[in-house]
Amino acid sequence: MGRLFGTDGVRGVANADLTAEMALGLSVAAAHVLAEAGTFKGHRPVAVVGRDPRASGEFLEAAVVAGLASAGVDVLRVGVLPTPAVAYLTGALGADLGVMLSASHNPMPDNGIKFFARGGHKLADELEDRIEQVYREHASGEPWDRPTGAGVGRVKEYDEGFDKYVAHLVGVLPNRLDGLKVVIDGAHGAAARVSPEAFARAGAEVVTIATEPDGVNINDGCGSTHLDGLRAAVVEHGADLGVAHDGDADRCLAVDAAGEEVDGDQILSVLALGMKETGALRKNTVVATVMSNLGFKLAMEREGIELVRTAVGDRYVLEEMKRGGYSLGGEQSGHVIVLDHATTGDGTLTGLMLAARVAATGRPLAELAGVMERLPQVLINVPDVDRSRVGSSARVVTAVSEAERELGETGRVLLRPSGTEPLVRVMVEAADLEQARAVAERLADEVKSALG
Repeated sequence: MGRLFGTDGVRGVANADLTAEMALGLSVAAAHVLAEAGTFKGHRPVAVVGRDPRASGEFLEAAVVAGLASAGVDVLRVGVLPTPAVAYLTGALGADLGVMLSASHNPMPDNGIKFFARGGHKLADELEDRIEQVYREHASGEPWDRPTGAGVGRVKEYDEGFDKYVAHLVGVLPNRLDGLKVVIDGAHGAAARVSPEAFARAGAEVVTIATEPDGVNINDGCGSTHLDGLRAAVVEHGADLGVAHDGDADRCLAVDAAGEEVDGDQILSVLALGMKETGALRKNTVVATVMSNLGFKLAMEREGIELVRTAVGDRYVLEEMKRGGYSLGGEQSGHVIVLDHATTGDGTLTGLMLAARVAATGRPLAELAGVMERLPQVLINVPDVDRSRVGSSARVVTAVSEAERELGETGRVLLRPSGTEPLVRVMVEAADLEQARAVAERLADEVKSALG
């Protein structure tokens, strides 16, 4: 049986893979494990529970709340808010646990459960493993030890969460956004109310698209994975920039005034330079994954900023940031973490800080993003191969060395085994797209031949 917890909580098709019974059981297990770990010692435990607008979130939230309350945990229901809002409120309210129901950028039928520890930080892997172990033990029939009488948890609506979070976002901005026109694509998701409100309070003129969630339309042809609507709206309204979120608003991509995409690497570049200028870029370092574009690395070198690379996944970026004491990190996909103001990727905060940089400098976003040249990048997935041998095959190692020699300083090769499927990802960057494609195809053929 596979591990329930992935890199971002428990996910699956709601009411098929992820059922109400599972949501309830995992919540009770989490309460027991945290009590066992001493998290609740000496006080009555409190949890913050939020969700994105998916229809399935309604019954899954009810199951989570029931599970926590039945285990003696008081629950503050914050309703539909972004994942980073739940993380923030967990810390700001001194709660012992945060729970978010969302499947992020996944399609509507999916949903997920993500737990946050006290302070709004990701639950440690060993605690997730223990929660899963305890859940499985009780799912097979072992009865729970349950409180009765006044020992059961109480459930309250915490309607102030929206205002508290928006005030936090606006309060940490280095400058206002007066004079900017911004289009916001809310992905019909958790940021549909939050992001427009935050930008408006910060002084921007706001135009919105995909900000009318109905429980079914989340991520449907909109948001950070479908930028065409945002591009068109920015051009149509003559806006200075556009910001697109995903379903739970932990990421942000942007488009400039001409409707051209500004990806996570470019956003990191703009923020890194701004933070360096104001002394907020701790240790003069930015953290990114091995998939960040070579153009980003070259730009940071040119600007005198150190770059630390991690494995793919925002959790690895966050771990490295905490370990090294860094203040900025992120991924090409738009997960950007500003650790002084957030404990996780926050798409609304990222968009606000990007817009604040445009306002502060008086320069167009296209010009600011032009600090890095995005080199052509070709990615080929090679299926049905033995991914475990990608680093030990002499043929593959030789082919990679030859490709790296051919590309020189203006190119890069990355072979990465998939963490979930029997395939190897071949990524090649080069100054010229045709060269990148030719080298990638040659390497993919070699991987198929050597490891197939």
